[in-house]
Amino acid sequence: MRVVVADDAVLIREGLIRLLEEFGCEVVAAVGDGDGLVEAVAAHRPDVSVVDVRMPPGFTDEGLRAAVEARRRVPGAPMLILSQYVEVSYADDLLADARGAVGYLLKDRVVDVDDFMGGLRTVAAGGTIFDPQVVAQLMVRRRRDDPLALLTPREREVLGLMAEGRSNPAIGRQLVISDGAVEKHIRSIFAKLGLYAEDGDQHRRVLAVLAYLRS
Repeated sequence: MRVVVADDAVLIREGLIRLLEEFGCEVVAAVGDGDGLVEAVAAHRPDVSVVDVRMPPGFTDEGLRAAVEARRRVPGAPMLILSQYVEVSYADDLLADARGAVGYLLKDRVVDVDDFMGGLRTVAAGGTIFDPQVVAQLMVRRRRDDPLALLTPREREVLGLMAEGRSNPAIGRQLVISDGAVEKHIRSIFAKLGLYAEDGDQHRRVLAVLAYLRS
């Protein structure tokens, strides 16, 4: 994978570069601010970018805003937000084009390198992956017209685990149900959200997760 790293902390940035290179990735650019991220994505068209939320000059949500701008310039550019903080102010904008290829993980909860690399590959392949704490914060901002109102409590549980990037077998283990039951719930979720077979299973999965995160 060709990767752009955007983090103002030099030690973290260099650590990410070494880690990615150890796993066979090519770091095509490493930057320390939002403008640098936008320019790097436009210039290199990486397979995925790893972005911190808080960067100069204000150290608030510059990374998220830059990720949104980078995807405006390069539609669908994969973005994995890797941050110490849950900042949802621009998360809806990051999800707004329904293209997928976005993720948001908290640094202090990424304790397994294989899980991190798996999440990075998921985003690079067009999928979505969100830390459960990020999902919880996004769900607080529930809208009146909830597109998930027709889902059963169990279907909401399944969709929530899908938003965390869990595979069908992993969902089954978490909920102590069979793979067949998981597939049945997912088919029902797709039907209730009006996501049809011609869209392809992976695309429908992304759209379902986006609907969940926006609700």
